[in-house]
Amino acid sequence: MAIYRELTPEQAQEIGQGLVAGVDEVGRGPLVGDVVTAAVILDPARPIAGLNDSKKLSEKKREALFDDIMANALAISVGRASPAEIDELNILQATMLAMQRAVAGLAVTPERVLVDGNRTPDFGIASDAVIKGDGLIACISAASIIAKVIRDREMDELDSQHPEYGFAKHKGYPTKAHFEALAQYGVLSEHRRSFRPVKEALAKQAP
Repeated sequence: MAIYRELTPEQAQEIGQGLVAGVDEVGRGPLVGDVVTAAVILDPARPIAGLNDSKKLSEKKREALFDDIMANALAISVGRASPAEIDELNILQATMLAMQRAVAGLAVTPERVLVDGNRTPDFGIASDAVIKGDGLIACISAASIIAKVIRDREMDELDSQHPEYGFAKHKGYPTKAHFEALAQYGVLSEHRRSFRPVKEALAKQAP
C-alpha cells in the first residue's frame, strides 16, 4: 500500500504527466448496488477542458464530460465489486478489489497509477494515493466522472425496476426516504446486507 501524498496544484500537475492512470471510486456510502471504480489514461494530445471532481459538477456537465472522456482518452476501464462481495470482504477491501479490477482491465499498461484518497491496493505497478486528487489531477478527475456517471445510471435503472424506493433521487445513499422505503417495502437483493440499516431492516422482517 502506497504512502499517500497531499500535493500542491503545481506538484499535482507534475506527477500527473506521462502514461499515468487515474483511479477513483463511487459508491462506498450507499446501502445498495455495486461500488464502482474507473481507471483512465488520458491522451496528452487530446486534452479535455473542464475536468474536475465529479461531485463539484452538475449532472449535465458530468454527462458532457463523460462523452468527451470516452471519445478522447487513451484507455478507460471500469471495475466493480458486488453487494455480495462487499458483505463478504467489507466495503474498504471490496473497493480496493474493484480498483485492482479497473486497472487490470486497461488496454494500455500505465507507468504509474494515481488513486484519489489516502490508500491504494497493490496494482503490481508503481502507485500513489493523492488526497483530493480528483480535484487536482486530470486523469483522476476523469476517473471520478466515469465512475459517477456509470453508477448514477445504474441507480436510475434500479429505480425503473423499483420506483417505490426512490433510487433515482438518493442514488442508494442512507437518506430518510431510503430508510422509510426499507421499512415499508423490505430489503432487495441489491441491498448490502452487512450495512447496519439494511441489517436492521432484515431483522424486523424476520418472522
